[in-house]
Amino acid sequence: MSNEYFQFKQFTVVQERGAMKVTTDACIQGAWTTVLPGTKYVLDIGAGTGLLSLMLAQRYTNIITDAIEIDADAAQEARDNVVASPWKDRINILEGDVRNYAFQRKYDLIISNPPFFNNSLLGNEAGKNTARHTVSLSYAELLKVMEENLEDDGRVSIMLPTTEYIRWKSLAVTRKWFESGSLSVRHRAHAPAKRVVGIFCKREISIAKPDELIILEEGNNYSQDFIDLLSPFYLNL
Repeated sequence: MSNEYFQFKQFTVVQERGAMKVTTDACIQGAWTTVLPGTKYVLDIGAGTGLLSLMLAQRYTNIITDAIEIDADAAQEARDNVVASPWKDRINILEGDVRNYAFQRKYDLIISNPPFFNNSLLGNEAGKNTARHTVSLSYAELLKVMEENLEDDGRVSIMLPTTEYIRWKSLAVTRKWFESGSLSVRHRAHAPAKRVVGIFCKREISIAKPDELIILEEGNNYSQDFIDLLSPFYLNL
């Protein structure tokens, strides 16, 4: 993968200016998260390069996405990526702090790959610290934003490292949220799950059986499940 851009089948993500680059984990979240029938408005919190918004726009032709990013350089890069894509009329890049941004609507789906390192050492790059650490947006603040901007019957998709997901889920449950589905991601079959994508809602519904994705089989080959999930996006699958 080039450090400057990532070429997908239907769009390109330039990633020169933003702190966080395209990752396999984020691609899994974008490919696995389901948009239910009737969903029209989506909010992407922490747009980064615009990856998640672009993936959802490719998969679902009837949605309109607002994607908010606090970092000015990343927001401009996401805007450029969207303008160069086939879906520029359905994705709006917003620059600002999600905690006090005056959104014009409520959303049927909120998707986020949020800052996820709690109580860990910060690096020397301010942009990357903002993107990766809960220095500017705590889980409690993120939940509050979601509560205020999600439709009553809306859903949230969030991806976190496994240990952080446990903290997130515990906080969400105390605030009367319900986990309605999850995907645990393992690098290999016998490795511990390194990431979890969770679906949460504000109304109690039937819980789907937890799902699992193993990325690599023996011999460093992608698993068939991984191929099936990412083949609409990755060039070489």
